[in-house]
Amino acid sequence: MAAPSVPRDHLCAAAISVSVVICCYTQQRRRSLAAATDAALAQLAFGDELILVVDGNDDLFRELRDSYGDRLHVVQNRFQRGLSGARNTGLDVAAGDVVVYLDDDAVLLPEALECVRSSFADVGIAALGGAVHPAWQCGSRPAWFPPEFGWVVGCDYRGLPADGSQIRNPIGAAMAVRREDLIAIGGFSDRLGRVGALPTGCEETMMGIELVRRNPQARIVRQTRFGVAHEVPRNRSTVSYFLHRCYYEGRSKAILSRLCGQRSSLESERAYTTRTLPSGMWHARRNPRRALALVAGLLVTAIGYLVGLAHTVRTSSSR
Repeated sequence: MAAPSVPRDHLCAAAISVSVVICCYTQQRRRSLAAATDAALAQLAFGDELILVVDGNDDLFRELRDSYGDRLHVVQNRFQRGLSGARNTGLDVAAGDVVVYLDDDAVLLPEALECVRSSFADVGIAALGGAVHPAWQCGSRPAWFPPEFGWVVGCDYRGLPADGSQIRNPIGAAMAVRREDLIAIGGFSDRLGRVGALPTGCEETMMGIELVRRNPQARIVRQTRFGVAHEVPRNRSTVSYFLHRCYYEGRSKAILSRLCGQRSSLESERAYTTRTLPSGMWHARRNPRRALALVAGLLVTAIGYLVGLAHTVRTSSSR
C-alpha cells in the first residue's frame, strides 16, 4: 500500500530551519527574558536554534551563559552598541534559513513558529511581521491612550493592514526575515535603532525598504498567527513616555528620510495621518483626553521630525 502523499508546501515548511534571536541589555527584564526564552525553546523544531545576544552588560552575559549552558547560544554584541548591532550579531551567528527577531519582553504565542515555517514555504516572501499584543502591567490600556498609537509601546495599533496583507515593514517585537536576503542588504543600519533605553527606532522600516529595493518582487507580509504577547511596563503607560517616544520616533523618521528618501520612508505615515488619525478622532469624540492625546502625539512627532531633519541637514553640510 502506497504511503499517503504529503502536500509540497508542507514538505517545504518542514525543511525550513529557524534561528530565533532575542536581544537583551538589562537585568531589569530578567523575568520577562526568561519567559520569552522558555516560550521560544518550547517551539523549536529539529535544526532550529535560539540565540540570546547581550548588548553591553557583562554581568548579564555571564549569568545567562551559566544559566542556559548548551541549551542555546549566548553571545555578546560584536558590533556597535545598540539594538541594530545586537541584531546584526544574531544574524552573524545564525545558521537557520529564517531569522526570527523577538524583543526580550515578547513571549511567543502557541504555534507562532509553525506559522513562520509555513509562511516562508512561499519563496516570494522575504520577511514576515507578526501580531504584537500588548500585555499591560497596569492591567489594561489607559483610558486616555489612543489605540492608534500602539506603536508607541511597540505593539499593534488601529489602522494596521489586515492579516495576510503586504506591509512596508514589520514591528520589531515580532519579525522574521529570510537570512540570505537580510545578509544581502547588510543587515540593520547602525545609524538607526535603540541604544539602551533611548526610545529611537526605524531600523525595521529601513530593512523593509532595502529588501524591496534589492528585489522589487519580494513581499513582506503580516501574519497574525505569528503572534507575541509584548509586556508594557507601568513606566510606559504614562503621558510623559508617550510624548517622549513620539518625539524620538519623529527624529528617527527624519534620519530614515535622509537615508532612504521621503517617498519610501513616509509612504505608510501619509496614509496613517490622512486616514487612521482622522477616524481615530471620530472614535475618541466622547473621550476628550484621548482626543487630546491623538493631537498631541501627532504634533510632537512632527516636531521631532522637523528637529531631526534640521539636525541631519546641519550634519551633512558641515562635512
